[in-house]
Amino acid sequence: MTPAMTTTNTPTILSSRDNDIATVTLCNPAKLNALNAAMWQQLHAVMCTLSGDATLRCIILRGEGAIFAAGGDLEEFRTARATVDLALAYHEVVGAALAAIEHSPVPTVAAILGPCIGGGLEIACACDLRIAGRNAQFGAPIMKLGFSMYPDELHGLLAIAGPAVTKEILLEGRLFSADEAYAKGLLTRVTEDAQVFTEAHATACRIAKGAPLVAKAHKQWITRLSTGQPLTLVEKHAAFRFIDTADYQEGLAAFLEKRPPQFRGC
Repeated sequence: MTPAMTTTNTPTILSSRDNDIATVTLCNPAKLNALNAAMWQQLHAVMCTLSGDATLRCIILRGEGAIFAAGGDLEEFRTARATVDLALAYHEVVGAALAAIEHSPVPTVAAILGPCIGGGLEIACACDLRIAGRNAQFGAPIMKLGFSMYPDELHGLLAIAGPAVTKEILLEGRLFSADEAYAKGLLTRVTEDAQVFTEAHATACRIAKGAPLVAKAHKQWITRLSTGQPLTLVEKHAAFRFIDTADYQEGLAAFLEKRPPQFRGC
C-alpha cells in the first residue's frame, strides 16, 4: 500500500475499501492531521458504520500522507471547551470515537508514520494492533498545556501501557521513538518507514484469511478476561458456540483436505 492521496483541504475522515479490508484516514494535513470536534464525530460515525458491515474482515487506521496524527486541534479549545459543561460534551465525543474503535467487532490495525501524539496516541491505543515506522514519534505532552487526559481517553493508553509506563508518559510529557514505544509494549512491530503501509496491509490480509466469527470471539474474550472476574458456567458454555457454525465445519474440512479454508462468517 502507498500513502493515500487526496485533494481536499477540509479536515475530514476518509474511508475507502479494498475487497474485505477498509482503510480509515485521518485527514487534516495543514495541522499534522490533528482532529477537531467535527472529525471526532465523523470518526465515530465511520467506525460505527464499518463495524456494522458483516462483510468486512479488517480496518486499517492511518493518517493522510506521512503523518498519523499530532493530537487534537488546540485552536478550537478556547471556544469548544470554554466551560466545564462544554469540555465534558467535547470529550464525551472523543471518548465515544475511541470506544467505537476499541469495541469494533472488526479487527483494527493502526499504520503509524510520523507524529502519533496526544489524541493520535489515543486512537492508536484503541486499535488491536499497531505497526509503526522507525521514525515515528509518540507521546502525550498535555501537562505542558495545563490540562489532564479525560478518563475515557486515558483508558486505552492505560490498558496497553500499564500504570507505570502511563505515568511516565503523562508526567514527563516527553516524546519518544518507535523503538522505545515498542520496548514499552505500545507497538506490535516496527518497520522501516517505507514499509509501514505494506506491512499493515499484509497484516490485515492475514487477519482477513481467518474466520471472522473467531476474530470477534477472541476480541470479546480478551476484553472479558481482562476484568479479572471468573467466568460463569453460562459464559464457559458460550465459548463453544463456534461448534454450531458453518465456518467451524469449513475449517476442519479444509484442514483435512489440505486446502485453504473459505470462511463466510456464519
